Amino acid sequence: MSHLGHYPKTRLRRLRHAPNLRDLVRETALNATDFVLPLFIRHGSGIKNPIPSMPGQFQISIDRLDDEIREIIQLGIKNVILFGIPEHKDALGQDSYSDNGIIQTAIPVIKKIAPELVVISDICFCEYTDHGHCGVIIRHDDQYVLDNDKTLELLAKQAVSHARAGADIIAPSGMIDGMVHVIRNALDQAGFNNKPILSYSVKYSSSMYGPFRQAAEGAPKFGDRSTHMMDIANSSEAIRECSLDIAEGADMLMVKPAHTYLDIITRVKQAYPELPLGAYHTSGEFAMIKAAAEKGWINEKSAVLEVLTSIRRAGADFIITYFAKDAAAWLDEV
Repeated sequence: MSHLGHYPKTRLRRLRHAPNLRDLVRETALNATDFVLPLFIRHGSGIKNPIPSMPGQFQISIDRLDDEIREIIQLGIKNVILFGIPEHKDALGQDSYSDNGIIQTAIPVIKKIAPELVVISDICFCEYTDHGHCGVIIRHDDQYVLDNDKTLELLAKQAVSHARAGADIIAPSGMIDGMVHVIRNALDQAGFNNKPILSYSVKYSSSMYGPFRQAAEGAPKFGDRSTHMMDIANSSEAIRECSLDIAEGADMLMVKPAHTYLDIITRVKQAYPELPLGAYHTSGEFAMIKAAAEKGWINEKSAVLEVLTSIRRAGADFIITYFAKDAAAWLDEV
């Protein structure tokens, strides 16, 4: 270790004593282009409903998208991910794969306002089903269980429908076995062979999703999602999940949650450095910072930028975050 030097000749504080020096040697930088902003789009008109558990976030009707999208572009944010709240829900979540569905209707509107904006379409069923689960539910041995393979058939239809509407990226989020394989084949057969798949490859059965379920009105009516999302105690399993998705045709990977799973982000990036890696800073992680800031216990701006920097430092190439607009504005102040 002698090559590292020692005190008093070596003084690492020499590179910290002035702001310009700290800027010069900074290893990780944030940029508005690193962010993906989630949007909750609901049926109706003239709607911009505040989400109580997520201050500053809203459910927005399609006719109110113009101002929202123009603000996003002005802030330098280039990416959004869409979640739909349909007028009617049913056991199969049919709105999710209808060409007249809420997201299929919203995408062309967004593209007309801002053709350059990258639109990521979340592909799942929890917001669309009347039971709130991520696929087809059947009764088996006196219990209600998710039917993996029947769900795959509907995921393929949903992905093609969203691609046909103009989504730039298809992002399956249900952690359904085989979802990437089935969606890749369906997209290719429908002529969308250039449409990339961002797989929620590593999605934990986390307590950090509570506010999202209020925002998307997709809380399960019974049971939970522990049979298809990952156990929070597992780490090596994340690498296996990614390996399977890559083999099935995933173009990008994701870890969710982000803030509380920095170790997983690092492990995945080290294992698959060649694939772009996203991290989802979840609604619960967002709400905790917001609540502490409102109490005056932390400085919101510095805490948010620190957390987002830590996610990038851990290995994420881009971050899905509800702080996207605030962070972009703060970075522009520097």
